[in-house]
Amino acid sequence: MSRATPIWLFDLDNTLHDASHAIFPAIAGNMNRYLADLLGDGLQPADEATVNAVRQQYWARYGATLLGVVKHHGVKAEDFLREAHRFDDLSSMIRAQRGVAHLLARLPGRKILLTNGPRQYSHQVLRHLGLHRHFSQHIAIEEMQVHGKLQPKPSPQFLRKLLAQLKVDARDCILVEDTLANLRTAKRLGLRTAWVTGYTQRAAHNNFAACADVTVKSVLHLARHARRLYHR
Repeated sequence: MSRATPIWLFDLDNTLHDASHAIFPAIAGNMNRYLADLLGDGLQPADEATVNAVRQQYWARYGATLLGVVKHHGVKAEDFLREAHRFDDLSSMIRAQRGVAHLLARLPGRKILLTNGPRQYSHQVLRHLGLHRHFSQHIAIEEMQVHGKLQPKPSPQFLRKLLAQLKVDARDCILVEDTLANLRTAKRLGLRTAWVTGYTQRAAHNNFAACADVTVKSVLHLARHARRLYHR
């Protein structure tokens, strides 16, 4: 890797904070209620097992449940995102480690938030955590478009577009993520990658080395690997 100042692309959920604690279960419940109505017969919502299967199928096939809902049901993306991210009290659901802001301040180079979450939600989480001031750019799912179509992570087309917009070499970018599919795409395009495992159950994956240059339990451990990531 070159010795240019690195650009860090940080995921948000289960990377900078613990979304599995309360936020992801709430989002899954919201999505299921929305899908139950879509999949029902107009009088009776679809049963829970059917809804769960469809939601997981869309996520596995498209990388984002949103894309499957839009493609197969003609739903507006903004409507689905709004309903999926309805919370009674989001601030009470956010859980994160202390020291993340200090870590971001210590890491050399520019930091960009790159999240498949919607802008309003991700902005609220960043503000609550006090991390917003550390990011020079905030790219939410609404902005992940190529030729007018949504192309969220792990879309290689969007990552190529982003690199072109930033006018940087892939080797000078580091993606920090909890999702292996997103890391795999980035690695194939030449980015450096760091896999954060502490907030999710680490799935058996015999080939994760092909996706991640560095594996850390917490982003707080990135500093000890920083030189390995950007001095190649």
